[in-house]
Amino acid sequence: MLIFSDSMTQCTDLPTEAKGTHLNTRITWWLAFIAIVTLYQIPQANSQDILAPGKQSWSSFRHDLHQTGVASTELPAKLEKLWEISLGDQILATAAIVGDFVYVPCLSGELVCVKRSNGEKVWAYKSVEKVEANSFAPGFKSSPTVTSDAIYLGDEEGVFHAIERKSGKGLWKFETQGEIYSSAAVTDGRILFGSYDNNLYCLNIDGKLAWKFSTQGYVHCAPAVVDGVTFIAGCDEHLRTIDVLTGEERSALKLETYLIASPAVVGDILYVGTYASEVVAVDWRKQSVVWRYQSGNGEFPFHSSAAVVDNMVVVGGRDKHVHGIFRNSGKKAWTFPTRQKVDSSPVIVGDRVFIGSNEGNLYELSLADGAERWKFNAGKPISAAPAVGEGVLVVGIESRDGKVFCFGKK
Repeated sequence: MLIFSDSMTQCTDLPTEAKGTHLNTRITWWLAFIAIVTLYQIPQANSQDILAPGKQSWSSFRHDLHQTGVASTELPAKLEKLWEISLGDQILATAAIVGDFVYVPCLSGELVCVKRSNGEKVWAYKSVEKVEANSFAPGFKSSPTVTSDAIYLGDEEGVFHAIERKSGKGLWKFETQGEIYSSAAVTDGRILFGSYDNNLYCLNIDGKLAWKFSTQGYVHCAPAVVDGVTFIAGCDEHLRTIDVLTGEERSALKLETYLIASPAVVGDILYVGTYASEVVAVDWRKQSVVWRYQSGNGEFPFHSSAAVVDNMVVVGGRDKHVHGIFRNSGKKAWTFPTRQKVDSSPVIVGDRVFIGSNEGNLYELSLADGAERWKFNAGKPISAAPAVGEGVLVVGIESRDGKVFCFGKK
């Protein structure tokens, strides 16, 4: 606090001219004082403010409700490692990047908030407050979904968590009867996610059940949302279209194979990899298959979720390849070989593709021809998809110490 004393400006014994000069000095001091006090009363801009997700953010598993896997931010032409941290256990799910913060889910049962600038820990939320002796906290295998004031994700014991963004304190919990891999979709005051108890759930923002839809198998995928309907592709071999408002099924297309990957939707066409060694494009309004892509590399499932732009679909396969597919025809555009399975889901940034492999490499590929442009060896498998937001790329690995890397421009 600043204090100015009248003794500093007494001028009773000064000549008239000096009195005027000193009076001006006194006024100047008081104006400065008032300006300083006023300045300190105005809330100052804080670079660490909690901001709502914006265009540059990566706020959910596949970036947007259509789950296209296409980033809205730019990355520098040459990536540099900005920081590396260890969070104590494996990272199997994709982080979220919103404003100045990164939110990382850990298999230890912690959701950790760190500063985007340097990786410094801000807070850590635990799936359970107290862990009994010789037991473990339920881990997070689903990716966080971030809104203006909350974060939502499920754990491996079937509990869905709502967390306050600013403090990291729990807001509420909702219990299902099966493991939750599915990341949440938040739309029009509704929260949608699947569970291994064979149900798709819809909750209100206060955590109360709005409705649930029962399927005949695990619901692993994150639900995409388009035009008031959501899509689930699960272990009951069906692609289902559900009304978000009512929970009623509008259509069900039998695909005759399991689906683990999450669907990406552009317009009337939905793209998803299956357990039958193929990627399918489905006209969800007409309920018909537009094309089927098969790589010819044997029988293997697609766990990776596709990234989709105007002319290309990109997806990783357990055949150890990354596949570029022409979107209109379903024909092969290119393939890129790795040495291990590719469960990581790709992210498209302009004319670049970023994807991890279980051999431990994070790759940058050319979207046009699949040529390798850059790679970083993390030393352990990368099954999580990269998150690309606010000018940086963040990815976690399957190491026991839970390493997380951030890349951008120094």
